[in-house]
Amino acid sequence: MRTIAAVCGLLALLLGLPFAGGTTPGAVDAAAAGAVAHLSPGVVRVLVFPTEPYVVLALGLLAAVLSLRAGRRLEAALTLAVPVLAILLTSFLLKPLYDRWKNGTLVYPSGHTVSLVAVLTVLVLVTRRVLVVVLAAVTLLAAAAGLVGMGYHYLTDVVGGTLFAVAVVLVSWPVRRREPVPSTG
Repeated sequence: MRTIAAVCGLLALLLGLPFAGGTTPGAVDAAAAGAVAHLSPGVVRVLVFPTEPYVVLALGLLAAVLSLRAGRRLEAALTLAVPVLAILLTSFLLKPLYDRWKNGTLVYPSGHTVSLVAVLTVLVLVTRRVLVVVLAAVTLLAAAAGLVGMGYHYLTDVVGGTLFAVAVVLVSWPVRRREPVPSTG
């Protein structure tokens, strides 16, 4: 997990460099905006819904409850603390550092995405279920379309936020050790 965290963190840091201090979208950003331009405002609002703070908080609380039910108190505490850490690092360190603007707001990496992906990553780690991975991926894709469609972010902001959130969660998460199999003899 630590290797994946390092790769994601490095990619998040590198992805923002070409756009630092600017407001101009890259070619991929422009193409993504064009791809979602046909969506109606109502559809785009629905797609961005999972990034709302009360939805993210509810998902975080679900992860904490699942951890507590499994008797994993450390993970329960981390389900709430690690996404907050990722959000704080994004808001107070990375956004000012990259200084990328859109509509008068710092946008790289996307704070909406960091909060959602941090909690979704925690849910995946807590549940370890393929269905949760699939639902998290679909939710992220929908939210990305919504964030770009609403004009809140460029696609690169969303990708950078995704990479950074995964990196922070994975580097902060305890490595599960396998329980030794009891001897029968």
